[in-house]
Amino acid sequence: MSTVFKSKINKMLNKAEDPSETLEYSYTKQMELLQNVKKGIADVVTSKKRLQMQSQKLQQQVVKLDTQARQALAQGQEDLARQALERKQFAQGELQGLDGQVAELETQQQALVDKEQKLRGKIDQFRTKKEVIKAQYSAAEASVKISEAATGVGEEMADIGLAMQRATDKTEDMRARAGAMDELEASGAFDDQFAIGSGGDDIDRQLHELTSGSQVDDDLAKMKAELGQGSGPAPAGELGAGASEPAPTQEKPAGSCGSPPTASAACLTRRR
Repeated sequence: MSTVFKSKINKMLNKAEDPSETLEYSYTKQMELLQNVKKGIADVVTSKKRLQMQSQKLQQQVVKLDTQARQALAQGQEDLARQALERKQFAQGELQGLDGQVAELETQQQALVDKEQKLRGKIDQFRTKKEVIKAQYSAAEASVKISEAATGVGEEMADIGLAMQRATDKTEDMRARAGAMDELEASGAFDDQFAIGSGGDDIDRQLHELTSGSQVDDDLAKMKAELGQGSGPAPAGELGAGASEPAPTQEKPAGSCGSPPTASAACLTRRR
């Protein structure tokens, strides 16, 4: 889990890292280090100056004690002269210690100065390389973007390409649909949708028209036949299809009326 987590973090950092920013940060840290070295040199020089000032005071004190010892001895005060010489000897010991410390600080100062000069040279070289690398990175980045834009493999260009492809597909669909609508309208497919009845294709319509025409012809012939029978008495010996010969009827006296189905108009008038 730790390895996976570190690999994910490393991948995220690599993706988010900007070489230009990294170089600038490294240059800033080196400049801070150079400033720290300069500050160390200044501290060493300050300490050396303090020791040198103390050394000068001790030298003056040595000279003063030597003079006082001589004066005391000249006046016959040997004990006082001895004390002055003892202090002189102690001051000389302190002076020697200070001289050693001053020499050590001078050595440290020179070493720091040498390091500061070397570090400054490296920083100058790094600054030059930094600017060159930044320029090269900017040029490479621009070249990659131009290549991606030219080939259409970049993320933005890919999105634009997908949008154009979707627009083209929709346009082709609309054109195909418009062509289909024109073709259906020309074939009369939309007329059947508004016709009364169950509709049907072109063959159904033709068959229906043929059947309707035959029915009309049959009805017309039948009507002609009926009109022809009603215009006069039918010829003797001719019977309609399916009709039987009528039975003979008995003669009735004049002035009598038969049953209502066979009564004449005069009989019906007399009955009323």
